[in-house]
Amino acid sequence: MTSLPDPTVPPHARIPGGLRIYAVGDIHGRSDLLSRMLAMIDDDLHERPPERARVVFLGDYLDRGADGAGVLDILLEGPSRNGVDVDWVCLCGNHEDALLDFLEDLSSGPLWLSNGGWTTVESYAGERACVPGDLRTLQGLLKRQIPHSHRQFLRGLPLWHVEGDYLFVHAGVRPGVHLEEQDPTDLLWIRNPFLMSASDFGRTVVHGHSIVSVPEVKANRIGIDTGACYTGRLTALVLEGEDRRFLTT
Repeated sequence: MTSLPDPTVPPHARIPGGLRIYAVGDIHGRSDLLSRMLAMIDDDLHERPPERARVVFLGDYLDRGADGAGVLDILLEGPSRNGVDVDWVCLCGNHEDALLDFLEDLSSGPLWLSNGGWTTVESYAGERACVPGDLRTLQGLLKRQIPHSHRQFLRGLPLWHVEGDYLFVHAGVRPGVHLEEQDPTDLLWIRNPFLMSASDFGRTVVHGHSIVSVPEVKANRIGIDTGACYTGRLTALVLEGEDRRFLTT
């Protein structure tokens, strides 16, 4: 399904010539929706092939949905070329950061588990592991069950990505703070100070993290977390030159 951006907000930001960007919102363990979205992107690339294409995933691959491990398997496989010059950029979300914190620090476990982490435990270790118990035992189990390739992937995720006049980040930015000086916690977790701001952030910020029923297009930001794990709607923002459009499962 394809939807259109708010026509009352004229796009002034540009993507470099010859490049098409697909920015994909929060997946949260829905490997089925990720596969469907990748098929939609593949169809779109072949219907109107660009010179180059890049898919930017905005983070939150894990938790809440049932197949976080499967999502990472897909992301680790990388793009199918099929004659199109395409690459992927995978950003870090707060849920990936929370899992990594728990693998190093037991005290962070309760927050992560209460915020959807149990489904990730089950995804890697099976239903039996989802019986509340000793956090140290659970931490050890996850260290054994999560493949080294997955942990290495998670540790290497960048916090932001820039293309032309667009900044891609999981949650948003702290208004008035230069990008290079942003607190990583804000990039992963911020809500109201960013969402309520009318500030010019220097670039149009494309983000997930805060669920909206339909993509939210503002003068300074575009929010595309349409709650895939609850609604079945995973959204991608397609950017090319000054053009904007959406793909939705």
